[in-house]
Amino acid sequence: MAGGVLVASTNGRQYEGKVTMFVLVTCLVAAMGGLLFGYDLGITGGVTSMEPFLVKFFPGVYKQMKDESGHESQYCKFDNELLTLFTSSLYLAALIASFFASTTTRMLGRKASMFAGGLFFLIGALLNGFAVNIEMLIIGRLLLGFGVGYCNQSVPVYLSEMAPAKIRGALNMGFQMMITIGILGANIINYFTSNLESGWRISLGIGAVPAILLCIGSFFLGDTPNSMIERGQKEGAKKMLQKIRGIDNVDEEFQDLIDASEEAKKVEHPWKNITQLRYRPQLTFCSLIPFFQQLTGINVIMFYAPVLFKTLGFGNNASLMSAVITGGVNVLATFVSIFTVDKFGRKILFLEGGVQMFICQIIVGSMIAIKFGVSGEGSFTHIEANLLLFFICLYVSAFAWSWGPLGWLVPSEICSLEVRSAGQATNVAVNMLFTFFIAQVFLTMLCHLKFGLFFFFAGFVLIMTIFIVMFFPETNNVPIEEMNKVWKSHWFWTKFVPDGVVDQDHKAVA
Repeated sequence: MAGGVLVASTNGRQYEGKVTMFVLVTCLVAAMGGLLFGYDLGITGGVTSMEPFLVKFFPGVYKQMKDESGHESQYCKFDNELLTLFTSSLYLAALIASFFASTTTRMLGRKASMFAGGLFFLIGALLNGFAVNIEMLIIGRLLLGFGVGYCNQSVPVYLSEMAPAKIRGALNMGFQMMITIGILGANIINYFTSNLESGWRISLGIGAVPAILLCIGSFFLGDTPNSMIERGQKEGAKKMLQKIRGIDNVDEEFQDLIDASEEAKKVEHPWKNITQLRYRPQLTFCSLIPFFQQLTGINVIMFYAPVLFKTLGFGNNASLMSAVITGGVNVLATFVSIFTVDKFGRKILFLEGGVQMFICQIIVGSMIAIKFGVSGEGSFTHIEANLLLFFICLYVSAFAWSWGPLGWLVPSEICSLEVRSAGQATNVAVNMLFTFFIAQVFLTMLCHLKFGLFFFFAGFVLIMTIFIVMFFPETNNVPIEEMNKVWKSHWFWTKFVPDGVVDQDHKAVA
């Protein structure tokens, strides 16, 4: 056993249970789905800055990058639609896959959906690693996208349902932690492979390793009691709940899960359910949180860190090392979130992160404006480059302990069972749609908006921070089955949640 005795509350009742080693190991394996996503986020920017890769697949970009005539602004060196499609095609595929994954997750279980994600990613990584033409490269990216869509749909839900309420935030953030580790690992691999003639093949192909681990690991995972009850496997669900809690007497909690499942089955269409007025808070946050998360501008750093640093005058090795540094900061700052999210709550992290990101973006944008201006001509001194990197790291750290992990945690914990699969699918779909949009237009926006791009994202950070102040109620330490009480007590959302919904929750266990 790991940890001491804790009290897990469901539907207003108190249950004695333990944080078992089984739960910790299971959640760690499941969070490998985040490693896949993170690895791809980190690997792409480094690969697209490698000269052998550009020469083979994007010779036009290579020629543009090497243009010394001054015809091409520094801001526009990498502006190429086909190059951005290489990055963004994955997220378009993930968007499409998220809708299929919703059905798979509900009908076959969270475990089957994770296995499917790992398998798609494995095939995609191998295709990319052995690519001989642009078509093979894009098909591989599309398969990677299906893998990301399935994993991002199933893993956060799996973690939320496995974790006891008291540590749900910390365990769920294992997904974000794995994303950051994947990004850091990708940046380190890019650094060491960048000077090899076929280093890009190694970088892209290594993505098969975490995919294999997830596929193997999913065979040994147990599915969540919620999912097993949902699919009629009540006896197995009770045994799994006993294993999760580390105690034999789970009758009351098990009955609560059955009651919640029976209530969910009365309305059979989760997509129709979530459009009902009573679920307006859930639909709003499952849509707007991923929307705002992408418009923080974080993927400007995560996708294109080496390209961005190169554009700003860093050398090839310096730009890759800078990406490693920001990746390291990302990992360390995510630990801050894991240790504080269940102690201080979600809202304070949202707000602190928003303020810090806004300040850093204004400073970075101003520094680039002063040195490069509109023309894009200029360069940073060694001290100025280090100062710029420092503020970018401050920005990354703010995202890593706020909007990064909370963007996955909050949507996965606010939806009751009857809309959970639809809510998570909405979260993934919106996330992938705007990830695709940012990936596709960033280099063009950098070319046209220049330093103003950072002010553009800072404006959205300001808007979303105000949104959190006004409309987000604290969900910390609230069992998923009791979440309706949170909306009912909020000044704005109370008008959408009928009184009977909250009473029903108590009636189910009375």
